[in-house]
Amino acid sequence: MTSGTDEKAVAARLSTLAADRVSRSIDGRLILDGVSVAPRPGSVTGLLGPNGSGKSTLLRLLSGVLAPTSGVVTLDGRPMPDWGRRPVARRVAVVEQQADTLVELTVLDVVRLGRIPHRRAWTPATEADENAVRTALERTGLTDRADQPWHTLSGGERQRVQIARALAQEPRELLLDEPTNHLDIHHQLDLLHLVAELPVTSVVALHDLNLAAMYCDQVVVLRDGRVVAAGTPAATLTESLIADVYGVRATVTRPGSGDRPHIRFLGTAAGK
Repeated sequence: MTSGTDEKAVAARLSTLAADRVSRSIDGRLILDGVSVAPRPGSVTGLLGPNGSGKSTLLRLLSGVLAPTSGVVTLDGRPMPDWGRRPVARRVAVVEQQADTLVELTVLDVVRLGRIPHRRAWTPATEADENAVRTALERTGLTDRADQPWHTLSGGERQRVQIARALAQEPRELLLDEPTNHLDIHHQLDLLHLVAELPVTSVVALHDLNLAAMYCDQVVVLRDGRVVAAGTPAATLTESLIADVYGVRATVTRPGSGDRPHIRFLGTAAGK
């Protein structure tokens, strides 16, 4: 069995997903304006910014669900449209903010949905499908919950199941749209620790700057659809940037040289 470090190294060799000067307009309104993002393979990249800054739209462009109005999203150097929808779905998995269903499903049923891109319609599951599902359940600590009904799960448990479903796709890239929303702090930390340990390239939209500082290797800060800063959390999350982008006064401390920053919020920039 390979270690988590070994798996990360493999992911770093296998994954390239990038957006080059992408813009997106909806009903004549510019949502993204010339954004370039190139997540380092095998790393966790955080998308930060106020509400309406374009984080969710950028994730949808990276997933291939939306097409840019201009610019290009590439996978392994090839424009996303050249791949076709099914090959992209085998490579890139998406975890939305919240998922729900009125259908009576078990945890196992939900995780098996991740194998849809790998199967033809109405064909039975193969041994490879079942192995992928079993591995996804094990990696997310859900093996003992496989037969539990979906509607009995807590919010944090549902998000973990959604990650298991995404992992069953056997992706190289994982995109998560504010996965910690509505979760208590225990489940927030638990979920992001899981994401940070996965052997994939992850891009995650977050609101909490301290969580981004703890778990992201790089961060990209958006405002009004444009990138205003990008780099490591230590280099990027400064007091001046937080005041400028969020309108909030804060102190940023680092316990030691090279350590991840901790942000203490003091109030709005207006002092209210």
